[in-house]
Amino acid sequence: MLLLVTGFWGMSFPLMKAAGMLAAVHAPNAGTWFFTAMMLAPRYILATAVLAIVLGAGLRHITRLEWKQGLAIGGFASMGMLFQADGLQFTAASTSAFLSQFYAILIPLWVAWRTHRNPGATVWFCCGLVLVGVAVLGRFDWHEMRLGRGESETLLASVFFMGQILMLERKEFALNRVVPITLVMFMVQMLVFTGLALVTTPSWGALVAPLSSGPWWMFNLTLTIFCTLGAFLLMNRWQKEISSTEAGVLYCMEPVVSSGMAAFLPGLFSIWAGISYANEGITRHLLIGGGCILLANVWLQLRPPPPRLSD
Repeated sequence: MLLLVTGFWGMSFPLMKAAGMLAAVHAPNAGTWFFTAMMLAPRYILATAVLAIVLGAGLRHITRLEWKQGLAIGGFASMGMLFQADGLQFTAASTSAFLSQFYAILIPLWVAWRTHRNPGATVWFCCGLVLVGVAVLGRFDWHEMRLGRGESETLLASVFFMGQILMLERKEFALNRVVPITLVMFMVQMLVFTGLALVTTPSWGALVAPLSSGPWWMFNLTLTIFCTLGAFLLMNRWQKEISSTEAGVLYCMEPVVSSGMAAFLPGLFSIWAGISYANEGITRHLLIGGGCILLANVWLQLRPPPPRLSD
């Protein structure tokens, strides 16, 4: 189920980048934070509405712990998505996807510090493979040791995604229901990104202009159905079945999927939506780096289950 989640997330990178480019067509004088908000706000408005309808009268029966967990993961996810989407405007979709997975390294470090226990040689080996894969795919310059705005924001986003993953493992939330906590999470993101859009919009026309665009609706409906409702409902349900360390490395399949989709979706989006978004080629760097990350995932699954992080 979590591999399916990575597939949905991988598809979201070229979709979000295309949605941001389309927003720029309608509001060429706006700043990048407005384009970031327009990448994110519509999908969370739609997703919140769908889950509110599904839950119906059950909205009144959301428990205190479900509110607490939903608000926490919503806060972490909002900040992670905010910096990831803004950084995506300054780097390639495949690079953004791989750098977003830096939490695969951060989580074992956090678990080791929190439990005063080494997560084991296999986990560290898999983390090393992930680092190699990220370095190869990002064409990291070891001499310059320099990251641009896009890369820096994406790494910062990864720190917040780590917090989101860890909040799903806490034992105090073990009995929480998936739909209520996901609804609260979406509500937080809807408020954050809608507020950002209202604050940064150059005009009211820039907010409503995309509504007449067929491609805009396609991008946002796809992001809502698959990359938001599908991905987060599955994640919030199934991640608690494994450790946060294992989940962090497993999620590294996301950029492999994203890089594959970025090889052909941008060209299709450009033709249909009238934007200039070039395909990202399948390169040697992609094959070597993606291969390292795939190997890390397979190797991780072959080891005995690791200990879970206690509260």
